[in-house]
Order: sequence, then structure tokens, then C-alpha cells
Amino acid sequence: MSARDIFHEAVKQALEKGGWIVTHDPLIVKFGKDKVSIDLGAERVLAAEKAGEKIAVEIKSFLNESELYDYHTALGQFLNYRLALQFSEPDRTLYLAIPLETYRSFFNRDLARVSVQQYQVKVIVFDPMNEVIVQWQN
Repeated sequence: MSARDIFHEAVKQALEKGGWIVTHDPLIVKFGKDKVSIDLGAERVLAAEKAGEKIAVEIKSFLNESELYDYHTALGQFLNYRLALQFSEPDRTLYLAIPLETYRSFFNRDLARVSVQQYQVKVIVFDPMNEVIVQWQN
């Protein structure tokens, strides 16, 4: 199992503050002979008579020297995890959780902005200091 991201607990707290119930920590997804470990699985009941919304959240810190390198790794991981989820839990939506400062410094650049749009990457922007979600980007 991979090591937890430095912001793991901050994102978990932010989701819970936002009304989500963390159901998996981590969420293990099988795809053929492979298993992937997505950082968090969560659910939110929308109404008493309706089924809840389910998400999976992959958390990335972007603390290495090259944000572009970190993004390449995160994007590849996100796309593979989304593929695995489509087969095992098609009702669960995958999000990539990124810190607010990374969103400001990197995700407004052309390559990140266009690739997020092209590959339909769903993003959660979080403030690690205040443990809150700042933005949901669908």
C-alpha cells in the first residue's frame, strides 16, 4: 500500500465539514489481477428518499520541485483509477484533490487547464490550513 499524502487528513476533515461521510480510507478497487488504492471514498445522502452521491478522492500534494512532473504522475494515476472505477463502481465519481496554492500557481497554466478540460478531470481545490474545500470543479 502506498504512503498517505501529507494532506490526507486535511482533505478528509474538509470533506466531513462539507457533509460527506468518509466510507473508505483507502478505497481499494480491483481491476482484473490489479488492485488500486484510492485515498478516500465518501458518500453524501442527498435526501431521505433518494440514493446518496458517491465519490472517490485521490489527494496530491504537488510538493516536488517540478509541478509539471507531479501533474504528469497525478493525471496518469487519475485516468487509470477512473477506468478501474468505471468497471467496479460506475456510480462513484473520481476527483483529484489539489491544494489551493497549487491550483493558483499551476492549474491556470495552459497545459494543465486544457488537459483537465480535455480529459474531463474533476478537481477538488482545498485549503490545507483551514481544512476546507474551496472549490469543486466539474
